[in-house]
Amino acid sequence: MKPLVASYCTFFLKAEMQHIYRQVTQLTQVETFVMTKYRENSDRYPFADIELLEKGRVNPIRRAYLKYVARQPALIYRGELEAIRRILIRRDPDLMHIYFGNTGVHLLPLIESWDRPSVVSFHGMDVQSRPDEPGYDQKLRRLLQVVPLVLVRSRSIADCLLLLGCDPAKIRLNQAGIPLNGFPHFSRSTPANGEWRLVQACRLVPKKGLPTALQAFAEFLQAYPKARFTIAGEGPMRQSLDKLIQDLGLAGQVHFTGFLDQSQLRALYEDSHIFVHPSELLEDGNQEGVPNSMLEAMATGLPVAATRHGGIPEAVTDGESGYLVAERDDKALANALLKLAGDPAAYRGMGDAASKTVTEHFELARQIQVLESCYLEGMERSREWKMESRR
Repeated sequence: MKPLVASYCTFFLKAEMQHIYRQVTQLTQVETFVMTKYRENSDRYPFADIELLEKGRVNPIRRAYLKYVARQPALIYRGELEAIRRILIRRDPDLMHIYFGNTGVHLLPLIESWDRPSVVSFHGMDVQSRPDEPGYDQKLRRLLQVVPLVLVRSRSIADCLLLLGCDPAKIRLNQAGIPLNGFPHFSRSTPANGEWRLVQACRLVPKKGLPTALQAFAEFLQAYPKARFTIAGEGPMRQSLDKLIQDLGLAGQVHFTGFLDQSQLRALYEDSHIFVHPSELLEDGNQEGVPNSMLEAMATGLPVAATRHGGIPEAVTDGESGYLVAERDDKALANALLKLAGDPAAYRGMGDAASKTVTEHFELARQIQVLESCYLEGMERSREWKMESRR
């Protein structure tokens, strides 16, 4: 009988969480069910075995006492702790995988009281500081102490956790996995007529560096006025980006598609020449791991123009599979685009190198094997701890 893992994800799943869906649906050595508070996009991400948390049944007087007098954490005064416990008792999993470090902090009372191991995966935004949440940093440090293993999407995230006091022996690198059959290599050549097609796929949020990308594209247009830039994604910056496009005189040459599914993204990448992703570190420490969309684009043979940010240099080798520049430097990014466009032989070589990188290091089955080995190791570590505590 295979070990059973409870996969906890507060939102299952937001549109941009394709990487989580790939993980829970591709496991082979273990079985999993999902615990979630909010079921979203069920048509895009169908999954049969889902335990939807019931709303806590705590009367208002007791809730007020737990929150304001006893100063209990939200997990307890909202009644979520007992709702999750009932599921865990009924399903009896061997381990719980908690997606995102901030969710792990929220579930800390459960993690500390449950008699089975939990592992937490950090993806980038969950290493940022939260000054508006008193005691958050202390709870995060405590979380890193009590779990047997911590999974990270990139080495840069691991470095952030080391600064928080995480034992390096607990950290396991589990990078994004890309299904190569979904994003096959596609041979390209430079467009003879100068109609370069640039693409960026991401949420429209500040850390993606979209203003820098648009400013660089405006400079690129001076050399290649027939170029086009497609941005696939949705998010809160759409209105401000529309204004910037107007201010830069790019109307008609930048196109937003909204979120695309895997087949639509593949078609977009095959119709494009360069993938752009100038991510930037925010003041609160919010950063990227290794962007999924970038890896998908690279798998199809798109060379990359991006920044030396977060986990990006762990996938893109500057001068081999693309060009990396400093954050928020639109002129350097424009120069990188011009270098790619101006050397057809180097362009093709970089595209081939990008595809080879994903094949050798980020293929989905390989990363699923890593994930399952972490699950089994976490279970074994827990057994060892219990044996030691009984001595």
